[in-house]
Amino acid sequence: MSAVLGSGGGSVGSGGRHTAIRVRPRSAAALTLVSVAGLAAFLWPLFIAPESTLLGSGSGSAGSAGSLQAPFLFVALLPLLLAVVLAELSEGGMDAKAVALLGVLAAVGAALRPLGGGAAGLEPMFFLLVLSGRVLGRGFGFVLGAVTLFASALLTGGVGPWLPFQMIAAAWVGFLAGCLPPARGRAELALLAGYGAVAGLLYGALMNMSFWPFVAGPESGIAFSAGAPLLENLQRFLAFTLATSFGFDIPRAIINVVLILVTGRAVLLALRRAARRAAFQAPVDFQAPVEFQAPVESQAPVESQAPVESQAPVESQAPVESRGGTP
Repeated sequence: MSAVLGSGGGSVGSGGRHTAIRVRPRSAAALTLVSVAGLAAFLWPLFIAPESTLLGSGSGSAGSAGSLQAPFLFVALLPLLLAVVLAELSEGGMDAKAVALLGVLAAVGAALRPLGGGAAGLEPMFFLLVLSGRVLGRGFGFVLGAVTLFASALLTGGVGPWLPFQMIAAAWVGFLAGCLPPARGRAELALLAGYGAVAGLLYGALMNMSFWPFVAGPESGIAFSAGAPLLENLQRFLAFTLATSFGFDIPRAIINVVLILVTGRAVLLALRRAARRAAFQAPVDFQAPVEFQAPVESQAPVESQAPVESQAPVESQAPVESRGGTP
């Protein structure tokens, strides 16, 4: 993931992608740190040893009292890391126009989530994360995913120890949407629809992994077994997912595909038009005001002309005497 995080990008990328939030080196390092911590928070049951102190004094079996130390450690750690990432992304990399657009899209996503009512995995907000991350960049997609889940939790009363896991998983959905290769037209819609389906399934799998060690009885064949080989625990987890949440994950993937194919073209055009008008990260050039000066008329002085002397009237000439006339 660090290779993907490396470049900050410009204002407009390939495939009509606009960078609303630039991922600078410090922001990339913070994103890498929180992603590694997030993966550890989700996947620790697959790699933990039976004698690990994260399992406490219990036997390490699922549901034991001592095994509650591990998830609550990550519950306390993830919000702090997310706060660091959001602060790094917003410091110098998010202008007022990006904040305004983030607020609008997060409010729309938070309002879309309760429409499904949590029934059968119908969560129509994920298609908006995919399209927004595609158009506005991976940094914006990461922040939008985390903020949208937080706002929807406040709206629906879904605040609990599961919220940091939901926030980081939704942030990855938006982030990876901004990392998809360039495409145009129908190929772009097909690419986004396929990614929406995969993202819906992976989001459900990650959320299952976050609470899997604590819901199944130790005698069950689908329960977490601390210290068991990796392949054995993976088989148990897949069986747990098929038995408990596969009926929620498949509808989530289907609703993502349908909404992207039906509304994707219009939403992409609207987001790209808004991004072009916003001109994110456009340089501001401050110039000194020009002082107003009254125009100076440069006219040559008018020379005074001497008065014209009046000429004396011409005296009438005496009549010419005729020569040789009669006296």
